[in-house]
Amino acid sequence: MKKAPDQTPVEEVHKDEPQQKSVKKQIFVSLGVLLLIILTTVLVIMYGKGYRLFVQHGQPTVTHTGILNTSSDPTGAQVFIDGHLTTATNNSLNLTPGKYNVTIVKDGYLPWKKDFEIKDEVVSNATATLYPQAPSLQSISTFGIQSAIMDPTGTKLAFNIASNSAHINGIYVYDMTSRSFPILAGQSSTKQVVDDTTDKFSQAKIAWSPDGTQLLASIIETPGSSPTYYLLNANSFNQTPQDITAIYQNTITLWQQQRKDKQAAQVKSLKPAIQKFAKQNFRILSWSPDDNKILYQASESATMPVFQKPRLIGDNYLYEQRNLEKGAIYAYDMTEDYNTRILEAVDKICTINDQTCNCDEFTECTVPLTWLPDSSHLLYVNDKKINVVEDDGSNMTTLYAGPFVEHYVFPWPDGSKIVILTNLNSTSLPPTLYSIGLK
Repeated sequence: MKKAPDQTPVEEVHKDEPQQKSVKKQIFVSLGVLLLIILTTVLVIMYGKGYRLFVQHGQPTVTHTGILNTSSDPTGAQVFIDGHLTTATNNSLNLTPGKYNVTIVKDGYLPWKKDFEIKDEVVSNATATLYPQAPSLQSISTFGIQSAIMDPTGTKLAFNIASNSAHINGIYVYDMTSRSFPILAGQSSTKQVVDDTTDKFSQAKIAWSPDGTQLLASIIETPGSSPTYYLLNANSFNQTPQDITAIYQNTITLWQQQRKDKQAAQVKSLKPAIQKFAKQNFRILSWSPDDNKILYQASESATMPVFQKPRLIGDNYLYEQRNLEKGAIYAYDMTEDYNTRILEAVDKICTINDQTCNCDEFTECTVPLTWLPDSSHLLYVNDKKINVVEDDGSNMTTLYAGPFVEHYVFPWPDGSKIVILTNLNSTSLPPTLYSIGLK
């Protein structure tokens, strides 16, 4: 008798069907979630790159855009794009590729303007520093000041006082990082380094040593007579000032060599190709406080090659100038290989670091441009006005057009104000130090 083949009971088949359907459902749900995640990720990436969905002529269209980030100090300013109020600062805008004029304004502050070229999927930054229309003017000294000079670190100010007794008259050093106002003799932030009991230091010309620890004072007793030179400790009172007239030239030579060594070390930090080009075409005037930018006068007309390839994405190349004109003044950003013109060609500027001129520590000619502490702006003193200009040559803005003594304009270490020497046209009074508030 034959045995019947094994058969799965009907009941068991029906029991497996729900389980199989459940597994299939889980697979479909998992695939759906995965596809949703992939789609969301792609959309987020596309959105971040500037793609936007617009409806044109009744049809949805995906358009490439670029992003313009806007910010201002102080915040809360209005942003105009090609003359149209579009947003407020600290916001991002999606713009179709092209050139735009961006204006940022705030009540009580001078307007900021710059042109930008927006490119596909590229983020550009419009960062505006706004300066007050009517900056505050505050006296920060209770004494008449003969002259003043900033130390190489940009934190200490040396000045002469000549309108009091011999013990009060002399040379003082003020620590500008101190918050004490006004400048008073005897304050911890103001040190008298020498008085008039030994010589007329209140009438001396002053120069700082390269490291900011010493002062060189030059005193002429009578017109036409040879000067007497003193070397002073800038950090304490000099009871017996050191007369170095006999070895003055040795001190000058040493200081000049120290400056040359420092500049050579800074130049050596550049890439070899940039070093070579700079030595042939730069007359370096100063380095920015962060040591990333060089202010220089073109010693020759030349075309600066592109040293960094590929170039950085997002830089605003509308203001770049790589064709150098002899005598013009430029700023070179070595981290971004970005070169801009600050001033048109000017006559040769004399500085004590220039080997081609017979300058000494007390030469009166100075560079009309001074870096602000943020390394993004420069003070420009010209035509009896104090201006500020961005390091790409844009936004030349007049901060102060009142009376002041030429060559005595100094930035405060934190960039919140500038210091000037003025008597506010009161001819009967000696000039004194005033601060002009920038914030």
